[in-house]
Amino acid sequence: MPYRRRVRSLLSLLLQVIVAASATASSLYNRSSNCTRLLPDAEIVRNAFLHVGNFPLPRRSACHPVRRLRFPSSNLTGVLRWEELANLSSLLTLDLSGNSLQRDIHAAFWRAPSLRAVDVSGNRLGGALRFEPSARLTSLNVAGNRFISVDGVDMLAALENLDLSGNIIAAVPEGLLRLTRIRRLDLSGNMMAGLFPDDFPPLDGIDFLNISHNRFSGKVDAHTVRKFGLSAFSQAGNASLFIEETEPAPALTPPTSGRKKHRRGVLIVVVVCTVVAVAALVIFAGCVACGFRRRKKDKDGKTVSWAEEEVVVGAVKVAATAPVVVLERPLMDLTLADLAAATSGFGRESQLADVGGRSGAAYRAVLPGDLDVVVRVVEGGVSGVEEDDDAAATAAGFRELARLRHPNILPLLGYCIAGKEKLLLYEYMEKGDLHRWLHELPTGSMVDAQETSIDTSDIKEDSQSVCDWPARHRMILGIARGLAFLHQGWAGSGRPIVHGHLVPTNILLGDDLEPRISDFMHQVGGGNETPESDVYSFGVLVFELVTGQSKWDEATVAWARGVIRNKKGENIVDAMLREVDAGAAGQEVKREAVECLQVGFLCTAPSPQKRPMMQQVVGVLKDIRPAPAD
Repeated sequence: MPYRRRVRSLLSLLLQVIVAASATASSLYNRSSNCTRLLPDAEIVRNAFLHVGNFPLPRRSACHPVRRLRFPSSNLTGVLRWEELANLSSLLTLDLSGNSLQRDIHAAFWRAPSLRAVDVSGNRLGGALRFEPSARLTSLNVAGNRFISVDGVDMLAALENLDLSGNIIAAVPEGLLRLTRIRRLDLSGNMMAGLFPDDFPPLDGIDFLNISHNRFSGKVDAHTVRKFGLSAFSQAGNASLFIEETEPAPALTPPTSGRKKHRRGVLIVVVVCTVVAVAALVIFAGCVACGFRRRKKDKDGKTVSWAEEEVVVGAVKVAATAPVVVLERPLMDLTLADLAAATSGFGRESQLADVGGRSGAAYRAVLPGDLDVVVRVVEGGVSGVEEDDDAAATAAGFRELARLRHPNILPLLGYCIAGKEKLLLYEYMEKGDLHRWLHELPTGSMVDAQETSIDTSDIKEDSQSVCDWPARHRMILGIARGLAFLHQGWAGSGRPIVHGHLVPTNILLGDDLEPRISDFMHQVGGGNETPESDVYSFGVLVFELVTGQSKWDEATVAWARGVIRNKKGENIVDAMLREVDAGAAGQEVKREAVECLQVGFLCTAPSPQKRPMMQQVVGVLKDIRPAPAD
C-alpha cells in the first residue's frame, strides 16, 4: 500500500509539472503568436517610400504598429506615395523636414485616422495643397516649399499650429477663419491676397501671428500691432493695408473761445501742411537714393522714359541716354531710360529669381512692339570681349556673340553699354528652366516658372509632362545638339566655345519644351573648363533626366556608373517612367532609357580622353530613338 501511495503521489506530482509546463508553453506560444501575427505597417511603409532615395526600407515583417516616422534632414529624394501612409492606422507623427521630396501631397494622406503632427517643411513639394477631413491633426508645417494654393483647410478642425510660410500661395486659404483653435499661424513670405482681419480666425485666441511679405488689404489696429509686433506685418500688403500707430497722438485741449478755436484751426492746418511737405521731400529724396526714377508720360498717358538724366543699375549711376541696341530691330530707338521704365527702375518687382547663372541680376521687360525680353546685368568677363575694351570693341564682341544662332541656344537679342556697365537682352522663356520642370512642378503641370503670380490657364495637363519619356529624350537630344554647336566654335576660328557651367538651371524651355542652353557667354578661366568637361556635365544631365534624381556629385555619379556597369541600369530609371505603361510600349521606354544611361556612362568617363565628342553623342542619341517618319 505505501508503495502504491508513493506511486500515486509521484504521478500526481508529475501531472502537476506537466500542467505547469503546458501552461508555460502556452504562455510562451501566445507571446510568440502575438509577434507572428504580422501587422501590415512595415509593408505599407515600404510601398510608400519605395521610390524615395536614401530611405532605409524596413523588413516586410512587423510585430508593432508604426506610430512615428521621423527622418528630418536625411537627404531623402524622390516621390513619396502619400496615399499609402493613410493606411497606417496608428501613425501619430510624421517629420520629413529638410529633405528634397518632390511633387504634390495626395489628399488621401490626411485620412490617416490617428495623425496628430506633420512637418514636411524645407522640401520641394508643390502644386495645390488639398486636405480631406482630419479630426485629430493639431500641428502642420509645410513652410519652404512651392505650394501655389490651399484647399479645404477648414477640414482640419483641431488644428492649433499652422505654418504655410515661404511658399507661393496667391490667396488666403478659404475657410481659414473657421479654424477657431489656432494658436500659432504663420503665412509670411507668400503672395497672399485677402482681407485682414476678416479672413482670419479670431485674433484673441492666437498667440503668434506673422503675415509679413504678402498682399493683404484691410486694417491692423494698434492693439493687434502691440500684441504681435510690427514685424509681423512688415510688407504685408500694399497701400490698401492700413497699419495703425501703436501710440496715437494725444487729443488737443478743447478751445475756450471762438477766436482761440479759429487760431487753433489755423495752427493745425499750418502744421499739417508743413508735415506733408516735409514728408514729400523725404519720400522724394529716398526715391532718388534708391534709384527709382520718375516717369514722364506722353499725351496718351503712356510711359516713355525716366525724367532723370541718370539710372541706377546695381549700385552704379549711369547715363540714362545710353543707347540700347536691339539687333533684329535696328530702327528701334531705345535708351537705358526705356529699360528702366520697363523694369520699374530695375526694381524687385521686375527681378527674376536667381536660377544659378554666373551673371548678375536679371529683370523681365516688355519693350515696344510687345518684345518680351530678359535684361541681364553682366558681371565678370564675357567670351570674346575683354574687360578693358572700349565701347566700340565691346559692341563688336557682342555682335559676334549674337551671330551664334541655333535652335537649342538662347540667342543674344541686344545689348546696352553704359560706361563700365553692360546689359544683355535675351528672349524671355515662359516655361522656366529644366530643374523646375523636372523637380519642382506637380506631375503633368506646366507652370510659368518666372512669373511672380500664378495663372491657372498656364497649368496644362498634357502629354508633355515629366512622365512623358519622348519629352525627356527630346530634351537630352536638344541639349546635345546645342552643346555640339558651341564646341564647333565660330566659323573658321577653330576655337570651341566652352560652356563651363552646364546645369539644369541653365537649360531654359520653350513653349514646345525644346531646350535652349543659356549662360554660355563667359570667359573660360583657370584652364579647367574644356570641351571634355562640358561632355562630363552633359553626362550628369543625362543621369538626372533619366533617373529623376537631383543634387549629383562625384559620389552619386560613381554610384550610377557602378549600377550601369553591372547592367542594372533599369533599376535606377525614374519610377514614373517605368510605371506609365506595362506593355510593349513601356518595355521600349525602359530600353531607350537604359541606353541613354549608357550614353551618360560614356560621357562621365574619369579620363577626359575617353569621353566622346558631342557630335558623336548626337548621332548615338538619334539612333536610340529615331525621329518619327513624316
